[in-house]
Amino acid sequence: MYQQEMARSGKSLFFIRGTYIYTIIAISTLIAYLTRDIGPFATAQADCVWFWVSFGIASAGAIVRIFTSGWAALGTSGRAKVAAEAAELNTTGPYSLVRNPLYVGRILNFTGLAMLSGSWVFGALVFLLAILVYERISVYEEEYLRDKFGEAHAAWAANVPALLPRLTGWVSPKYPFWWKRMIWREQNKLFLLATGVFLTWFARTGFDVTALNGNWVTAYAVLVVIRFIIGGLKMIGFFKELS
Repeated sequence: MYQQEMARSGKSLFFIRGTYIYTIIAISTLIAYLTRDIGPFATAQADCVWFWVSFGIASAGAIVRIFTSGWAALGTSGRAKVAAEAAELNTTGPYSLVRNPLYVGRILNFTGLAMLSGSWVFGALVFLLAILVYERISVYEEEYLRDKFGEAHAAWAANVPALLPRLTGWVSPKYPFWWKRMIWREQNKLFLLATGVFLTWFARTGFDVTALNGNWVTAYAVLVVIRFIIGGLKMIGFFKELS
């Protein structure tokens, strides 16, 4: 009964999962604007360390997703889905260490973005909520995989943990790394990571447009241009065959 309830709530959470990152960035930006502080500590040096740790955790989540998406089979772990789907069972590469590497990446990414607010309370809250949310989503997805793949899924699930990666047992990826597919799947998440960094910085200036200069702004402007170029390639069908 409890497992069924987890799956039901996971299905609802799965459907709206694409909105979480926008909410986290918005709240992080608001906190940064209200506090004007880069971290929760009393010294600038400690706050600087907090910023780089926050950025590192968010980036680590993005890196996990990059490798997972680049090695995943077609017809699995796609973007903008409204229901679970899988053309085959992913069990190699990152999936040989944890059954839900994309969700591990999201938990790390969301936590780091929340920490960029400068608030350890918000960072801890997002970390705990992300675990609860993606635990339920993974239960929903695994019910689908169990029904579709039966014994193959059971054998894989018996040895590979759901969300806490194991340190041994790496199996070489079944497919070569596909950069085009990775860009298609992860370009928006990478852009939002950069947006989170930029907006929390800009909020700490009080959204002072006279502060818009220097390396941070130049780097973000370049990313905006790249984002629009990728969007244009999508419109002309460059990524049409990817899923």
